[in-house]
Parts: sequence; C-alpha cells; structure tokens
Amino acid sequence: MTEEKKVTIQNKNTDMIGGGIFRSIFWFSVPLLIGNFFQQLYNTVDSYVVGNYVNTSALAAVGASTPVINMLVGFFMGLSAGAGVVISQYFGAQKGDEMSKAVHASMALTALLSLIFTVLGLAFTRPLLVAIGVPEDVLPHSSLYLMIYFTGITFSLFYNMGAGVLRAVGDSTHPLIYLAAACMVNVVLDFLFVCGFHMGIAGAAIATVIAQGVSCVMVMGKLMRAKADYRVEIRRIRFHKKMIRRIISFGFPAALQQSITSFSNVVVQSYINHFGTAAMAGYSATLRIDGFTQLPLQSFNMAITTFVGQNIGAKKYDRVKKGVFAAWLMSSGVILVCSVCMFLSAPFLISVFTKDADVIAIGSDMVRIFASLYIALPVVQILNGALRGAGLSKIPMYFMLGSFVVLRQIYLMIAVPLTDSVNVVMAGWPLTWVICAVGMAWYYFKTDWLKRNDV
Repeated sequence: MTEEKKVTIQNKNTDMIGGGIFRSIFWFSVPLLIGNFFQQLYNTVDSYVVGNYVNTSALAAVGASTPVINMLVGFFMGLSAGAGVVISQYFGAQKGDEMSKAVHASMALTALLSLIFTVLGLAFTRPLLVAIGVPEDVLPHSSLYLMIYFTGITFSLFYNMGAGVLRAVGDSTHPLIYLAAACMVNVVLDFLFVCGFHMGIAGAAIATVIAQGVSCVMVMGKLMRAKADYRVEIRRIRFHKKMIRRIISFGFPAALQQSITSFSNVVVQSYINHFGTAAMAGYSATLRIDGFTQLPLQSFNMAITTFVGQNIGAKKYDRVKKGVFAAWLMSSGVILVCSVCMFLSAPFLISVFTKDADVIAIGSDMVRIFASLYIALPVVQILNGALRGAGLSKIPMYFMLGSFVVLRQIYLMIAVPLTDSVNVVMAGWPLTWVICAVGMAWYYFKTDWLKRNDV
C-alpha cells in the first residue's frame, strides 16, 4: 500500500486518527444513527402493517419471531464485529495487504455461515416456537414469517458484513445510503403485498427479504468497485488461517454473548407468552419502540469501536480514553431526552401499532418500565464498544452474559411465580442494565485495560 493511497483513503472517509475527537466521533455516528434508524424502521414497518391491517395475532407473531431471528443473526453480528476490529486495526496501522486478507476471509466466513444459518433456521423454526410456548392462534403466523425470513437470511448477513467493512475503514455514509434504499423498498412492498395483495404476514416477510436483497447487492457492489485495499475480489475470497483465527479471537466472545443473550430473550418470550396474546402484542410493540430509543447508543457503540480500533492500530493511545468519554457524554445526553419523551408519550407510541385498548394499556406500562432506567445503558454500550475495539471482547461478554442472561433468568425464576405479573417480567431488563453498568464501570476505572495490541 503506497503512501499516496493511504492519504486518499483517509481523505475519503472520516478521520478517526487525526481529527478532533468529539467531531470525528459525532460525524461518524450521524450516518450510523440515520442508517440504524432505517434498519429499525423497516423492521418496524412489518409490525405496523400487520398490527393495523391484519390482526393482533399477526402483530404478536412478529414479536415472537424477533428473539428467534436475533439468536442466529446476533451470533453473526458478533463475529462481524470481530472482523471489523481486525480490519480497523490494520487500516489504522496502514497494513494494506493484511487488511485485504482480513476482508476476503470475512467474506468466506459469511458465505459459510449463510449456508449454516439457512439450514438451521428452516429446520428448527417450528420446534423452537412450540418449545417456548407460542399460543396456537399465533404459531402459524410466526412459523410462516420465520420460514420466509430464513430463506433470505444470506442477504442480511452479506449486507451486515459488507457494511461492517466500510465502517471499519471510516465510511459510515454508504451503508446509510444502501439501508435507506432498502427501507423504502420494504415500506412500499409491505403496503403493496399486505394491503394491496392481501398476503398477510407472508407479504411482510417477503417484503423484508427483498429489501435485504437490495441492500446486499448495493453494499457488495460498492466493495467490488472500490479502488483501495479493502476491495472485494471474488477470486481472492478464501479462509486465510491467520485472519480467521484473529477474527474468531476478537469476534467469538461477542458472538457468543449476543447469541446467548438472544436465546435468553427467547426464554423471556416464553414468560411473556404465558400472559396471552395481548401481552405478546404489547411486548412486540415495546420492542420496536425500544429499538428506536437505543439507536443513538448503537451508533455511538459502533463509532467508538472503530475509533478505538484505528487509534490502537496507529498507536495513538492518548486519544482512546478521551474518545470513550466523548462518546459516553454525547450518548448520555441523547438517551436522557429520549427516555423522558418515551415515558410521557407511552400510550401514543403503542397506539401507532394497534388500536386494541388492552394492548395499549399493557404496552404503555412496559415502555415506561424500560424508560425509567435507560440512562444506565450508555455506560454499557460505550464501554462494550471500546473494549471490543481494543481487542478485549471477552470482558464485555462476561459482564453482559452474567447480567443479561444469568442474573435475569434467576430473577425471573424467583420473581414471576411470586407475583404472576407481566410488569415484573419487564422489570428484569432495567434491573440487569444497572448491574451490568456498575460492573463494567468498575472494570474500566480499576484496571489497566488499554492493551498495546500490535498488529
């Protein structure tokens, strides 16, 4: 990689290594935030359309499907985060050949996992839904939605890996453009298939798969046309042993954490199912609202991962902790405003998805329970992203699995039988958020976590 090419790449993308810290993180985060908004929007449109134009059972089915999807996709997203760390560190170190190998190894891994996830999804969808106690009136809808979704999961995986490569080199704008295009496709097709062709929940699922296909083609086209060392060439896609080992080393803890947490949420879904279709529908709507509220946190999380990875690769360790503080400060301000708005407007927000009075009442309580302690989440998300960017992905895995899986399940096993209250189930989230935030803050301030990770 020549010096001239290095400069060209840096100028095209956000300068995370030499620019102002607040400015670099903020402007890198803005396209991520808008992109995550579109990601959440085209997931939410499915809930809106089926909740308003099909029935409450269909809305509940989309909610019941979400944890199952997240269980597999969450595992992949953890691995792709590991790939992003590897690529960002090589990019910061200006090691173009190594970066190229990491990119092509990531694509080979994506192809393999696409095949595995398609088979697993199609084979185990219905048995898993039955195992978690999805009611009979919801089961056919959930099963159909998931079967269609998993036939097109390859599109989702390749988009996410491709977008991760672009973000790792400082380009958060193009993934936004591609996601916005996919969102528009999904919105149009949702209304066309569900309202126009009366295809029900199958129409919503097909619209989502087609939209994911659009974003996949666009991001891979960008990477295959790139005039830089992160360009994807099909003939060079292979399993580079060193890179696969490094990607798995960085990404597997995050993959394990996300998939186990998602599986834990499948178990939590079984507690929600116990309270009937109205509770399931309220929970489904709450998850969509929660997804929008957490968008700034996800954006700053991704930004600080890239920031830390690139600056460690460039050996600019003095910038790292300043960047962590800047990201925490900005994300905390945003989430505080979001929490207040969410708490005050809970019934209106739920009513967007349904006009069922029981669902609105249950969902409003759920939303307010979440909003009460969102302020703990910036600590979790920013430190999670920073530690991953430093290559210490096992640390947030321990804290998040311990809090969001082990402690949450213990809490539910004890509290739910004593109270038989759906609000008690929901309170398990903010309780474990606070515990995780305290633990991760203790680690951050009390240990020498900033390793010198030479690449």
